[in-house]
Amino acid sequence: MARYTGPKAKISRRYGEPVMGTSKALNKKNYPPGVHGRGRRSKKSEYALQLMEKQKVKYTYGVLEKQFRNIFHRAAVKDGITGINLLQLCEARLDNTVFRLGIAPTRRAARQLVGHKHVMVDGEIVDIASYTLRPGQTVTVREKSKSLEAITDSLSGHSAKRFNWLEWDGSQMTGKFITYPERDQIPENVNEQLIVELYSK
Repeated sequence: MARYTGPKAKISRRYGEPVMGTSKALNKKNYPPGVHGRGRRSKKSEYALQLMEKQKVKYTYGVLEKQFRNIFHRAAVKDGITGINLLQLCEARLDNTVFRLGIAPTRRAARQLVGHKHVMVDGEIVDIASYTLRPGQTVTVREKSKSLEAITDSLSGHSAKRFNWLEWDGSQMTGKFITYPERDQIPENVNEQLIVELYSK
């Protein structure tokens, strides 16, 4: 299963925000990584800004280049605005939905739960983290896995914040993907138009 395995704090420092989850490094070293981190020029070219935005989305959702290109192609041929379609398809990934429901504390942890067959979709075990959910599908913690410490700890520590496009039944440990989220409902700090401009060159 291809995934990014490098340092997380360095990525967060590069973009100045917790792209790969909360990081203490952002508070301690609020400048880019590397020898020239402190003195690096702040002005960037148009291409650099577009590329950074694409990389940020890839790191946020845990997607590698080829997979991201495929998602963008699907977003481009789908009806609607390409940039919004792109984020909606990323949000509809199974690992992201497991994370949003609070079953896992991070997207990385969610990907691991899915890969280890702890999650079911519509009653069937799905171990593909990139599986794209369709509106109306249910995501359930497997019966044997409901007492798993990693899952119970995550759910107990999960904030009360819920997302409008998802339903959650805590007693059954079952969530429902109701619909694709609107752009203003997606909390990620992303300028998706820059990504569209990058791929349209």
